[in-house]
Parts: sequence; structure tokens; C-alpha cells
Amino acid sequence: MAITVYFVRHGQTYLNQYNRVQGWADAPLTEKGQEDAKRTGKVLSAIDFDYIFSSDLARTMATARLLLAADENTTIKEPTPEPAFREEFFGYFEGQNASEFTDYLCGAEGYKSFAEMFGNWGPDKLKDKVAAADPYGDAEDHVRFWDRVNKGLDRLRALPDGSTAIVVSHGVTIRSIAEHFGYHTEGSARNGSMTRLTLTGTDTHVDFFNKLELPE
Repeated sequence: MAITVYFVRHGQTYLNQYNRVQGWADAPLTEKGQEDAKRTGKVLSAIDFDYIFSSDLARTMATARLLLAADENTTIKEPTPEPAFREEFFGYFEGQNASEFTDYLCGAEGYKSFAEMFGNWGPDKLKDKVAAADPYGDAEDHVRFWDRVNKGLDRLRALPDGSTAIVVSHGVTIRSIAEHFGYHTEGSARNGSMTRLTLTGTDTHVDFFNKLELPE
């Protein structure tokens, strides 16, 4: 037996729309972001899930509530906040124009986007570069990030055997989890996309990544 977990990226926010770095900084969902959440809620209404968790940031909690409202079958009224599944914390760079942030961080290597840096450096090296570049020392390196996220994964593993859960989280966090457990990602998780994990006491398997519909 195992635990099945559907990770959902929150709907588009205004900081997403304006191409700003968004970790623990928050912004409301755009109209498109609300539709992202409703669409995914309807897709997931085909799943008989037992729990819905969410990062405690406003954009994920808003997405989770819209997911629930779009599902006529669930009896769950409110998502359970779980700070472990917050986005990576970018410290000094929170809210910065993402293109300027990329230019500053990658220097002569010439990457054009955060997603490109992620793909070439990998999630852990990228986190360490962000942390090293932060003049205040607040941004998370990979050790701090995984110390936090692993607590959330342990909470999921402790659910009753055979449970199905939804976790509303963030693009870098979801992509980092997928890569960490051996799934080669190509590009960022889209707003409202689904990534499924199967968890046992000793193993984590990424079944699929970044889907807008459930695979057949």
C-alpha cells in the first residue's frame, strides 16, 4: 500500500503576470489564476481524495479554496495549511524583475530565464547560488529548503495507508521535488498543473509532472 499525492501549482498571480520573483512574497490571483484553479478543481473532482493541504501563503490557500468550490463531490470544506510546502525563499531578491535577477545571478553564463538556470544548474546548485548572492543571507540554500520540505513529505507519509491527498504548492518547490526524486523535468510547472507522487515508507515515485489533465 502507499499514499497518492497530487501536487498542484497555484493559479497565476499578478507577480507571475509581471514577471517578478515570487517566493514568500505574495500577490493575489489574477482572473486567469482563478480560472486556473477552477479548471484544475473540476479535473480533480474525478479523484476521491481524503485530504487537501496547502502552503500557508495566500495564493495557494486561495487556489485550494477554489479547487474545493469547483468539486461538487468533496465533503472537505477548508484546506489544511502546511508551511513546509511554501515556495523557495529568495530573500533579498523577492519581488525583483525576474529578467534582472537572472542576469545578475548567472553573469557570463548567459541564461535567459530562471527556468533555464534551473535546467542547467539543477535545483540544489541554483538554491545555493541564490543564497550565496543574497547580501542579507536570508535566501534559502538547498539544506534549509530540504530541511523544511522533508518535514512536509514526512507528514504525508504518516497519513493512513491508501490515502489520497492534494497539496497546493509552488512552481519551484514542485519542480525541485520531482527532480530530487529522479524525474527529469523539462520546463517549469505551469499554473494550475498537477504532478503526482506515490509515497511509501521508504520510496518516492514521481508518476507524472506538469499535467493540466489526468493521464489516461
